[in-house]
Amino acid sequence: MAKDSKFEIIPVPTRILTHKDDIVDEIEKYTKGKIGPDDVVSVAESVVAITQNNMIRPEDMHYSWQAKFFCRFFPDVGSLAAPHGLQVLMNEEGTWHVVFSLFLGFLAKLVGKAGVFYQLAGAQAALIDDVTGTMPPYDKHIVLGPKHPNEVVKKIKERIGSFGAAIIDANDLKRALVVGATDGLKKEKVSQALIDNPFGNASQKTPIVILKNFRQYQEA
Repeated sequence: MAKDSKFEIIPVPTRILTHKDDIVDEIEKYTKGKIGPDDVVSVAESVVAITQNNMIRPEDMHYSWQAKFFCRFFPDVGSLAAPHGLQVLMNEEGTWHVVFSLFLGFLAKLVGKAGVFYQLAGAQAALIDDVTGTMPPYDKHIVLGPKHPNEVVKKIKERIGSFGAAIIDANDLKRALVVGATDGLKKEKVSQALIDNPFGNASQKTPIVILKNFRQYQEA
């Protein structure tokens, strides 16, 4: 890699993005003049979902007995440990599909295999953010994962002329899940680059992160 092509991670400050915004328009506005043909633009998945209005307030929901009962089987730190988080997943994927997935996941754990529930229960199982996990003024909402993530990143790439675009679900526990990515990106490299969670969705207001010269980085 040439000296003037050093890989960098650059968080991009924005205002608070809302359900009235178009994520592609906002990324174009805030990254203008900062993007080159070897760069990748990444954006936090919860912010994409918020701009799609893909969220709900707990008081607007009806809770089934299944959600109230089975939420007890999830760790307290998870978004499915409360009835509202699990009910959202059941509404999306089907109540008995989720219950059956939980049962199979429990059996798999008995033989030492973890993560089966999240493999079976549907994409939203790992993406739903509980009311404590999202940014004001949406901290009283349950935010789902973004709709059609691969279509969104394709539009971002086409609009800004970058090497690629990605939607990321990252946290401070060394987890960076690639929810959507354009063709040609090596997802494992994107995840590795963002493992320290440079996104800031609350007071930091940096939901967009540029991976500068990522093309060279992933080919190194």
